[in-house]
Amino acid sequence: MAWLTTVSLWIIPLFIALILVVGTLRRVPTYETFVDGAKEGFNMAVSIIPYLVGMYVAISVFRESGAMEALIGVIEPVLSFIGFPSEIVPLALIRPLSGTGALGMTTDLISTYGADSFIGRLASTMQGSTDTTFYVLTVYFGAVGIKKVGDALKVGLFADFVGVIASVIIVTLVFL
Repeated sequence: MAWLTTVSLWIIPLFIALILVVGTLRRVPTYETFVDGAKEGFNMAVSIIPYLVGMYVAISVFRESGAMEALIGVIEPVLSFIGFPSEIVPLALIRPLSGTGALGMTTDLISTYGADSFIGRLASTMQGSTDTTFYVLTVYFGAVGIKKVGDALKVGLFADFVGVIASVIIVTLVFL
């Protein structure tokens, strides 16, 4: 097992060194190329800031206004009828919006119900089976200037929905 630790510590530095050596042998101006890439990366990071701020403000308003609790209260009877735990609904709603927010909710669910509980296992499985769709669209589409995200949004949200349903089904079958 010690060799695995050694390999994992050295793999990235060796990969970077390999790129530099190959670039130098091919007479690519490696430092200048690196600096140009860093400039492009910085400009891209600055260009997506407005999109990120807008997304985080929308998430905060949704959570702090009580809209999430109101939505859960409305759909809770239906969820109870189909066997979907209402404790997991906030995670299912926030996950497409914010990875950090979803991780915080997952942490809260695990600390409240336990890592080996049905809710803890379901939250963990859901965290790995869904994606931060709005974040991905905001950052990546915003970075390249794509304004029309309709089909990508529909497909991403459908994939998240399938991930949530599959998580419930699989965790129920495996752990109950």
